[in-house]
Amino acid sequence: MLVLSRKIGEKLVIDGNITVEVVKVQGNRITLGIAAPSDVKVLRGELTDQKPKTQTVELIVEDGLLVAC
Repeated sequence: MLVLSRKIGEKLVIDGNITVEVVKVQGNRITLGIAAPSDVKVLRGELTDQKPKTQTVELIVEDGLLVAC
């Protein structure tokens, strides 16, 4: 992980086409501005950590054959 210090108004450029700018610092909270092409998906970290929704399926096997699901 790369860790950087930035002041208000300073920017970070990623891959030449994504810009992250420190917009505001207030207490222990910072506000970031992100400029990226429309085909780049930008998500908050907590949204990427979600587990995929799973579905429960009941399978019934009789004499080695699937008879219902």
